[in-house]
Amino acid sequence: MRDSLGSGGAPGADRCGDRYTVLVRELVLMCSIGVRRHERERLQRVRVSVEITASAAASHPGEDRRRVINYEKTVATIREIAESGHIDLCEGFAQRICDACFLDPRVAHVSATVEKLDVFPEAESVGAIIERDRPG
Repeated sequence: MRDSLGSGGAPGADRCGDRYTVLVRELVLMCSIGVRRHERERLQRVRVSVEITASAAASHPGEDRRRVINYEKTVATIREIAESGHIDLCEGFAQRICDACFLDPRVAHVSATVEKLDVFPEAESVGAIIERDRPG
């Protein structure tokens, strides 16, 4: 959600629009997810997208690899969550992703989208988006 000044709403983000955001888009994984019995008995395809916005203090990593928010670690963490055991809800999966992202103190805001791809033949996907600012 954007505020009236056009920033991403991340605390500490420059209101003039200077932001650093790391993306993982449409990562498709197999996952045990859902509350129905048949969902507990087989893996399902899920699509995960994450936007991680850095705090203002960490918003200009330039070419310094030590200062970037590492998307490889983010993908590995998402895979670990997907493989960690059954998850009842897309909301729970998204919340776990947000919690993991906030382990990096440079992260100010996270938006995590989790979609189940094969629930309804007439829908591309169903799921949830969780957006969180760093807990104060």
